[in-house]
Amino acid sequence: MSHGARVIRTGVSSGGPAAPPAAASASSSAGSDAELMDGAYFRSCAGMLKVAQMISLLIGFISVNNSPWTDYSAYSYFQIVTMCDLVMILFFYIIHIFRIYRKLTCVSWPLAEFLHYLIGTILLLIASIVAASKSYNLSGLVAGATFGFLATILCVLSIWSSYKVSCITQSTSK
Repeated sequence: MSHGARVIRTGVSSGGPAAPPAAASASSSAGSDAELMDGAYFRSCAGMLKVAQMISLLIGFISVNNSPWTDYSAYSYFQIVTMCDLVMILFFYIIHIFRIYRKLTCVSWPLAEFLHYLIGTILLLIASIVAASKSYNLSGLVAGATFGFLATILCVLSIWSSYKVSCITQSTSK
């Protein structure tokens, strides 16, 4: 009676001489578990895109926060949306950097990230439009709305890249 598939590791590879069992197990565990952080994700396109999003959201938030407000509700909405987006992007960045997605397999991380970007981008676009329409030519508010639009464009790029990874890859693998 079988309760599931098991992976059995051997010290013999298909292409070369047999390695001692202690050396084979040490090298396989050193490559996967010894590195706490994924250094390649820092330099990847998705990693740099997340950093650019976080920087533009932070600059937009600081610009609006340090400007005199004329409409409290419009700019408080902008600040809430930018901070929530920033926190969620940082959350997904940490998930990828520390490879938490490998440990928590009960969550579909590509789908969760896609839905976050879809909802967050729509809210950010609305907040940026409202902030731009209520700016009254105050330079800090205009700068905040501009960085909000920049972050919206960067989030659309993330939506497209996560759509390509999750949806197109699945449809071609069938």
